[in-house]
This record gives sequence, structure tokens and C-alpha cells, in this order.
Amino acid sequence: MRKSATVMSLPLAFLLLTPLHAQEMRTGANAFGTWQDDAPGVSRHITPADLPPPSLHQNDPEAPDFERLPKVVDAPQGKLPAVPQGFAVQVVAKDMNKPRVIRIAPNGDVFVAESGGGRVLVVPAEATKGGSATPQAFAENLDRPFGIAFYPPTDPRYVYVAAANQVVRFPYRNGDRKARGPAEVIIADIPTKRHWTRDLAVSRDGQRLFVSIGSASNVAAVMPNKSAEEIKAFEKTHGVGAAWGEEEDRAVVQVFDPEGNDVRNFATGLRNCSGMTIQPGTDTLWCTGNERDHLGANLVPDFLTSVREGGFYGWPWYYTGGNEDPAHAGERLDLKDKVLVPDVLLQPHSSTMQIVFYDKDAFPAEYRGDAFATMRGSWNREDRTGYKVVRARMKDGKPTGVYEDFMTGFVLDKDTVWGRPTGLAVAPDGALLVSDDANGTIFRVTHGGTK
Repeated sequence: MRKSATVMSLPLAFLLLTPLHAQEMRTGANAFGTWQDDAPGVSRHITPADLPPPSLHQNDPEAPDFERLPKVVDAPQGKLPAVPQGFAVQVVAKDMNKPRVIRIAPNGDVFVAESGGGRVLVVPAEATKGGSATPQAFAENLDRPFGIAFYPPTDPRYVYVAAANQVVRFPYRNGDRKARGPAEVIIADIPTKRHWTRDLAVSRDGQRLFVSIGSASNVAAVMPNKSAEEIKAFEKTHGVGAAWGEEEDRAVVQVFDPEGNDVRNFATGLRNCSGMTIQPGTDTLWCTGNERDHLGANLVPDFLTSVREGGFYGWPWYYTGGNEDPAHAGERLDLKDKVLVPDVLLQPHSSTMQIVFYDKDAFPAEYRGDAFATMRGSWNREDRTGYKVVRARMKDGKPTGVYEDFMTGFVLDKDTVWGRPTGLAVAPDGALLVSDDANGTIFRVTHGGTK
């Protein structure tokens, strides 16, 4: 039976100083590593030149290299994640059923996609600052809800929710904690095979919405044959490099107007864009990328990337630029020079989930404009990666390719974990909220005097 979600008021826990080795910059082969190398402040820079050759391609490219699902346990007594010196962590909510995406309403209320419970919950703004309240169900009976978006962004009249099978919207006025009416279907009949996480984003002018739709397979190893002429005609309506068969309109980001009209593919070749956001002050869409699983422990890098309209990011034919997938050797040589390289390459198999840019002043000045991303953690790698929150360093609004560990410590040993970071949001007061879908918890991270 599902537990009732609760919000807790716990004393802040200021954590140990960052270990000295955490200031290292790891490059080349040393940048890949495992959970044992993680600590707040550890920096990595992975480039396309660092990628090893494919090593584990099998006769069945849909089969995983390893199956090493973690044993999830309760948080050890008094255990909190590790964060950099000067930061503190507080538990503000727990007992949720797989909380994933977090989005902040204009009034500061925290909307949480409770994917395991089929609900969208609201944690009152005051509760995240040390109060106590029971989250309210804004909407229920949804198929694995994930993405949440307020529309229009500044004075919303609707809350859009992307469930696994459809995008719906609910009537809303600022401050509502219960939907004013039933769901209105905006995009229906989204296929749900394999990747089901559908995130949402709204353009700065409010004229366009975006939804991510992941692939139906690992690498589309079996697709019906098409002639060159048929492929050319297909791509005119579906985008460069788009796959077909059961993968039609999969591994894409789609764009649509607020009424659900004019739905089309905005970008292609994104195997599973689990999280999306608009970079503040720009019209640039960003997404997190979960890459394929069958090419070895250090292939293929997950990533964070800006998403260009009409851009092609490789799946299933190529990865990380013009690296051909062995499952499709020689099939689409015409695409080799059209593949966009993601902006920030991450440790492979880390299952990066949500991304948010830090645009407040509560953290030290050097954090402003940087991006945070969650890594839910590997399940198919012999030595675990992920299970942390990372910070991608930006310079003048552009990615440097460098990222560093920000929140770690969820892995207890090679088999056991107590948390899987998934959702992210920046609260109005500048605190960072992080959801853990393994133990149904929401953490609040503050710095110095921020309470």
C-alpha cells in the first residue's frame, strides 16, 4: 500500500569539509571513473577524443552489457548526502512514491510529479522553508506523470502535465493546490514502449511548448528496409536522421502550440531526452541525454546539450558526433557529417535525468548561470556510475564542457544505494531542491545564511 507523502522539518546538517582530492580535474581516461571516485568538487572534462573503441557489441545489440540493479535501502540513521563546504542539506519531504520532476509555481509552491503514484503533488512553499504540511494531490489517475509546465509562464492559466501516454492540461490560477477542472488532452496516444519519461518546456515567449519522447529500443536494431528515395521523403516530414517503424516519432523532441496543434519534430536522434529546460534569458532549449547501453563500460557518454531546431544528435546511427554504431555499420554514411556533438559529455550509463540553470544569488557568485543536473545512476555497468547531482560550468552563458560533483554519497557499497537523485528545481529564495525517487524524499540545499 502506498505511503502518504509527508513533509518534515529537520535541523539543517552542515557537512564535512570537501576532501582535498576533490579539487582534482580529471581528464582523458581518468575522467570516466566510478562511484568510488566521486566527492563534492571533483571535476571532469570528457571530450570526443577520449572515447574508447566499442568493446562489447553483441549479436543482440538490444541486450544490456550487465544487469546490476542496485539494492535500495533506507537512508542510514542520520545520513545525508555530501555537498561542498559551506552548503547544508535538509530533508523537507518524504514518503512519496517515486517523486521525479520538480517545478516551482509562480507563488513558490513546489509541484512534484509522483510518477509511481500517478499523481501530481503540491508541497506548499512555506513547508520547504522549515514548516510542516501534507502535500496535496493536484491531479491523480495519470499514467506515470513526469513533465510539468506552467502556461503562460508568468501568469499561468494552465498546468500542463506530460504523462507516459499523453500530454494534458488542467485549469489553474496562481496559488491553486487542486486542479480547477478535469484534464484536457492536448497530445494523445503517445507510445509507451521502453522509454516513458516525457518532460515539458515552454518557450520564453510562451508561443511554443516542447515535449521529449524517448526511443522504443536501445538502438533500433531492427527496422524495415527503406530505399534512399523513401528515406529522403520520410525525412522531409520527420527530420534528418529520424528512425522509422516502431521508432517513428521516437527519440525526438517535439514542438507544438498551446492548443496541441501543429505537432512536429523539433530535433531528432536524441535517444532519451529525460529532462528539458530553457536557459534563463535566452531562447535556448537544453536537454539531458541517456545514451545507448551495448558498447562497453565507457561508452556511450550521457550528456547535457543545447538543442537546435532541426538538429540531429546521432541516434541510432551514430553517437557523440560521427562515431558509427556497430549495429548500423555502413547503413547511413550520408549522416556522418550531420551529427551534432553534445555540449557536455558525462560519464556513460549514469542516467542523467533533470537539468536546471542556477539564476539566483543565494549561492556563491561563481554558481550563477551554471547548470545542475541529476544522475539517477547506472543499472547496467559492472562498476556503478551516477547517483549524484553535478554542476556543469558555464562561461558567459556558454558551456565549458567541464562538470563537477555537487551532491554525492548515495552509494554505500558495490551493491547497495540509499538514494537516486532525479528531480531538480531552484526555489525563489535560491535554495536547490532535489528529489530522490528511491526513498521518496525531497532535499533542500542551502548555502551559508540562506534558510
